[in-house]
Amino acid sequence: MAGRIEDYALIGDMQTAALVCRDGTVDWLCLPRFDSHAIFAGLLGTEDHGFWRLGPAYAAGGRPPAATRREYRGDSLVLVSEWDTPRGTVRVTDFMPPRDGAPQLTRIVEGLSGRVPMRSALRMRFSYGRIVPWVHKVDGRTVAVAGPDSVWLDTDADTYGKDLTTYSDFTVSPGEKFAFTVQWQPSHKEQPALPDPDGALDATLEFWREWVEHCTYHGPYREAVVRSLITLKALTYAPTGGIVAAPTTSLPEEIGGVRNWDYRYTWLRDAAITLSSLLRTGYREEARAWREWLLRAVAGDPENLQIMYGIAGERELGEAELDWLPGYENSAPVRVGNGAAHQLQLDVYGEVTEALHLAHMTGLARNDYASILQLKLIRYLEDHWDEPDEGIWEVRGPRRHFVHSKVMAWVAVDRTIKLIESGDADGPLEKWRDLRDDIHRDVCEKGYDKERNTFTQSYGSKELDASLLLIPQMGFLPPDDKRVIGTIEAIQRELSTTDGFILRYPTDGEDEGVDGLPGDEGAFLACSFWMADDLAMIGRVDEARTLFEKLLALRNDLGLLAEEWDPRLQRQVGNFPQAFSHVPLIDTALRLTASGAYGG
Repeated sequence: MAGRIEDYALIGDMQTAALVCRDGTVDWLCLPRFDSHAIFAGLLGTEDHGFWRLGPAYAAGGRPPAATRREYRGDSLVLVSEWDTPRGTVRVTDFMPPRDGAPQLTRIVEGLSGRVPMRSALRMRFSYGRIVPWVHKVDGRTVAVAGPDSVWLDTDADTYGKDLTTYSDFTVSPGEKFAFTVQWQPSHKEQPALPDPDGALDATLEFWREWVEHCTYHGPYREAVVRSLITLKALTYAPTGGIVAAPTTSLPEEIGGVRNWDYRYTWLRDAAITLSSLLRTGYREEARAWREWLLRAVAGDPENLQIMYGIAGERELGEAELDWLPGYENSAPVRVGNGAAHQLQLDVYGEVTEALHLAHMTGLARNDYASILQLKLIRYLEDHWDEPDEGIWEVRGPRRHFVHSKVMAWVAVDRTIKLIESGDADGPLEKWRDLRDDIHRDVCEKGYDKERNTFTQSYGSKELDASLLLIPQMGFLPPDDKRVIGTIEAIQRELSTTDGFILRYPTDGEDEGVDGLPGDEGAFLACSFWMADDLAMIGRVDEARTLFEKLLALRNDLGLLAEEWDPRLQRQVGNFPQAFSHVPLIDTALRLTASGAYGG
């Protein structure tokens, strides 16, 4: 069985990523890209679906003990795990060097004391665990081949094959090192170059050291902010600038449930808010790369803007179910692709326009086509803002007039008006000012429940929605407006869990709820950070700080967050790690720091 979601560490090379469990097992790795087929899919199935285990020797069919301690080496994505055993202490260093050629996953074993028996068990399975490759030796190197893929193993330890698995049993003493590297290569090409594990480790550490130096945040939450920034960088696909929502698919929002989705794509919403956080902390190059990705992805067809694209801008992300995988803790189905790609989500226009606006305001070099694109998006909204849509949460039920979608349409128009007013674009200023006023009036008349003094999820509904917390943050209404305060307090009453975290919206258990799906889900971490932001904005800074620090305490020992928190099971749920959780962590830290709302 795979570990708990929070038991995993992330390593990656800005093109793909692996998840490493506390016991030294890699249970998830897609090669060569985030959205490629997994060669280790044990996370979503069983050991038969692929894994790589490396740790102190363990009984056949078992797993090694959890590491005694583990941490990232400084501000990097290099994982260091240490085991204290009856026979001595051993260290394993796991990392993926920023890519210069074939993708590599390297694991270096070092003896620290005593003589520790070790075992490596490498079970490669291609196509998400469905295909057993042909494993053989070429020039003393081990290679696994199936169809278009080949994976090469290089190590200075002896290896042998058994039960369709490549093993290595060895003993490590103080000062001794054994290195293991796997590399992916198209099967029709010649074998990849021999790896240099020590040189690759030095280069990886230097890369992260230099990258973190650009961070402009030096407040009291720097450790949490820097770890979140590193995580966001790790979720960026370096060749194109696209940013994945998470490196995993189908980690469930409810253990044993059906709310299992593929997040290995670039949501415009998630990527736009990620861009905003990077800009606010000094990372303009990533912002420039994302803007270029956006312009390529949308080029020539802004009227048919998709809510998400592939990491290179691909439009077709057809959804399928992998019925040979039982799912994480039997949470089925396992899905790849995402059928929500062609939904209508009007809020995306606002998030993209806000990101472009922030890039402009922070001095990112002007791009004329970005301004042209922004104007085209508003011309589309002129005719479509008043239509129902699927909304921010990608409901699979009927379309509705979601209040958040209308608010973000207002944001899109407002930011474009500001662009024109600055002299950097031309457009029908008075016409769009009238449009902005029309949207604002429509939301306040149809999306507000006067009796309860709260905005509602959609026009005419009684349900609440945590996305309403963004109303003051987007400037739609000032924080001290009674309707804003009433909405914040209503969400606290109706969408708060027993431990004070925030649900996205009501769900109905076995019955289909507003999202068209059965089952429930955990507290949505982004929404909980939004609540902390709003509390600070309305002057309840002590309460905001308390909630923020409770949220920080949910991170795993390495500072990572999944999408949600299950208050009943007291564990992380959803895809992991999740950009949409780490971005608002950064934003809330910046807000609390600016307000002085922190202890000590």
